[in-house]
Amino acid sequence: MSLARTRIAVAALLVAGATALATPAQAAGGHRALSHFDDGSFETPKAPANAFTNVTTGQSIGPWKVTAGNVDLIGAGFWQAAEGDQTLDLNGSTSGTVAQSFTTVPGTTYSVTYALAGNPDGGVALRTGRALIDGQAFQDFSFDVTGRTRAAMGYVGRQFTFVAQGTSTTLSFTSTVAGAYGPVVDDVQVKECKPCCG
Repeated sequence: MSLARTRIAVAALLVAGATALATPAQAAGGHRALSHFDDGSFETPKAPANAFTNVTTGQSIGPWKVTAGNVDLIGAGFWQAAEGDQTLDLNGSTSGTVAQSFTTVPGTTYSVTYALAGNPDGGVALRTGRALIDGQAFQDFSFDVTGRTRAAMGYVGRQFTFVAQGTSTTLSFTSTVAGAYGPVVDDVQVKECKPCCG
């Protein structure tokens, strides 16, 4: 290979390397990275229509993992969803916990929003639970199912914020009520605050 061709090849490699190094910053908007949070509406996998699938400790619901007890993934048509077709009852045959880990930027504030209701089919009227960040309780929640039906679940919006401590953060939802009828969550979203309100 001639000296001229060698110089051209080296120049091409340098340009390619500079482009590759610039790509992550461009993808992140030049200075900030977004969290990679998936399937907050529990749409994957599909539960049977007008029925539900019990998911136990160690099993997964898409990017969510059941970390304690068991939960019910509620299929389309079984009861009203807040968003999409499916929802999650945090109690299967007993109280359960689900968790998802996602990418975060240390020191950045994030907002978590979700729709809350309760299984209207039985049990005590008040469904209670807790949202946790990296195992630390961030918000206790409760929902009274009095007068609620499968066709009119009465979802309410809940929100809280947290400051990421690392490059990965784990969001968990856990039921704190015994039995087979628990709080229902749907439409979970995690977004970087710019700025945060609340």
